Amino acid sequence: MIRFARSEDAEALLEIYRPYVEATSISFETAVPSVEEFRRRILTFSEKYPYLVLEEGGQPLGYAYAHAFHSRAAYDWAAETTIYLRQDLHRRGYGRKLYTALLRLMEAQGLYRACAVVVVPNEKSMGLHRALGFDVSGVLPEYGYKMGQWRSVTYLTKRLRPTDTAPEPFQPVSLLPQQIITEILG
Repeated sequence: MIRFARSEDAEALLEIYRPYVEATSISFETAVPSVEEFRRRILTFSEKYPYLVLEEGGQPLGYAYAHAFHSRAAYDWAAETTIYLRQDLHRRGYGRKLYTALLRLMEAQGLYRACAVVVVPNEKSMGLHRALGFDVSGVLPEYGYKMGQWRSVTYLTKRLRPTDTAPEPFQPVSLLPQQIITEILG
C-alpha cells in the first residue's frame, strides 16, 4: 500500500535512511539527522509536495518525496525527487511502484519537470530512473566529498507534461481532488 507520510513515520523512515548515510556515499549527508529533524522534513515537504510511504503489513518498506528544485519563482514548475528503499528490497519492483505514484501526483499538481540528483556510481538508482523515463541532463564532477573520496553527481530529469504553453500555478498536493489521489494511490 502507498500512502502519504505522517509525522509519526519519522522514526521508521529514518531507520530506512540511516544505512545510506552511515555506510554509503549515496546520500551526501555525513551525519544521521535526528528524529525531530526528520519529522520536520516530512512536515515541511508535505506542505506542497507528495511525501509517500510504501508499506506492507503496517511496516514501511520505503519512501519517496518531492520538494522545491530551487526557491526562485521561475522554478515553481520543477521539483526534485528522492526515493529510499530498505536496502534488502532492491530490484523487486517496489521502487518503480512508489516512484510512479510520486510522478503521477506531481503531474496532477501541474508540475512540468522532475529532477533527481544521483551520486555516482549508483547503478541501481540510475537504472530505476532510466526505466522511468528520466534522461541524464548533466554531471557535476567531484562536487562532494564523502567516505574518503570526491564524488560526482548526475542530474536526471523527466518531462511530466509538454512545455508548449504558459503554465497554470501548480497546486499543493493537499488541494488535489480526493478522487485523483484515490485513483493514483489506490
